[in-house]
Amino acid sequence: MSPLADVNPRGTYLRIVESLREGLTGTAEQELLPSEAALMGEYGVSRTTIRRALRVLAAEGLIESLPGIGWRRRTARATLPLVEQMRSELAAGGFEVGGTFHSEAALCEQFGFSRTAVRKALGQLEGEGLLEPVHGKGRIVKALPPASGTP
Repeated sequence: MSPLADVNPRGTYLRIVESLREGLTGTAEQELLPSEAALMGEYGVSRTTIRRALRVLAAEGLIESLPGIGWRRRTARATLPLVEQMRSELAAGGFEVGGTFHSEAALCEQFGFSRTAVRKALGQLEGEGLLEPVHGKGRIVKALPPASGTP
């Protein structure tokens, strides 16, 4: 019998998220998560349900996909939201107002996130008035974030 047999199917993926999150934050130091097929068998659900649960954990920054390998736990450095990591880089990276910020490709390489995630974080920094996109030049630093510990 499946551990989630009596659960409403519409919320099943959330129960799987909780179960996997507990396993990730437990003392076990497993690097790779079980395969999607193994998780399907363990929880008695479809691949779509498993993938939905894995996407939630990935959005929280707890796991990452390794194409051709599977899913693994993210490192401690990467558990901060990407926008916070980029804000810290901007504050401590020796940037000056009016100077250029890193390219999207360089940020993808540095932080290990997809271009879509990097663009979303850059958009948030632009919305905060820290960066400004300039056609043909990338992004220009408009303002520096306050140093940590400053209100």
